[in-house]
Amino acid sequence: MLVTAGRVFTSSLAAYSFARLRYPGRDTLFFLYLATIMVPMQIVIIPNFIVVTKLGWIDTYNALILPVMFSAYGTFMLRQFILGIPRDLEDAALIDGCSRFRIYWNIILPLSKPALATLATFTFMTNWNSFFWPLVVTSSMEMKILPVGLAAFQGKYNTDWTMLMAAAVITLLPVVIVYLFNQRFITKGIALTGKKA
Repeated sequence: MLVTAGRVFTSSLAAYSFARLRYPGRDTLFFLYLATIMVPMQIVIIPNFIVVTKLGWIDTYNALILPVMFSAYGTFMLRQFILGIPRDLEDAALIDGCSRFRIYWNIILPLSKPALATLATFTFMTNWNSFFWPLVVTSSMEMKILPVGLAAFQGKYNTDWTMLMAAAVITLLPVVIVYLFNQRFITKGIALTGKKA
């Protein structure tokens, strides 16, 4: 949940900056950030592991949460949605004396609920099922997440299929609940993303 909340917050802040604020090099910075989507995780896993090791985060919650709290995809998706929000609302708020952060918090975020719910659902599903990074940065059984724990049911010579299937169903339930809860927002968010007013 912390990864989901953090990624939605950081992505929405970056998306607001790229969509609404004007500063030198904004578009170049956005395209460079967007280009990180094309870099496979396997390429950056060793540098990330070295950084996490030097920070002393191996086998801690920091290693599981902080490195995956930012998303170029989420920033892109929310930026496209924010571009569709009329600028007149922001101009009226500026005339009334609102700061940029207050415009973001009181106007942009409430109007972006469909896109935020879509990103939150995708982020939750992705991180709930993540396997490779948690396997690399955790060593104790107490810190292993569910997909890594499910792999423990598979031995070298035999597999406890009944326990594995029961655990897989229990692991799947939170994802189904989150998806069913946010389904109406996801449909609306995908339909509205990319439209301009």
